[in-house]
Amino acid sequence: MKTIKPANRRNFLLAAGLGSAGVAAAVVTAGKRVKVAATEPAAAEPSGYRASPHILKYYQTTKV
Repeated sequence: MKTIKPANRRNFLLAAGLGSAGVAAAVVTAGKRVKVAATEPAAAEPSGYRASPHILKYYQTTKV
């Protein structure tokens, strides 16, 4: 039976902490981008549903 070295657990916990910090930074950065995009005038884009060419192609593939 193998024994688990304490260094392996420490490295895992360090990597998990750094990974979660990276995710938190990405969430914060993404939130700032949304705020900047929301300040642009929305009148240029039509509201509502719009069937783009790739959606129409998908509809064609689902016909029986």
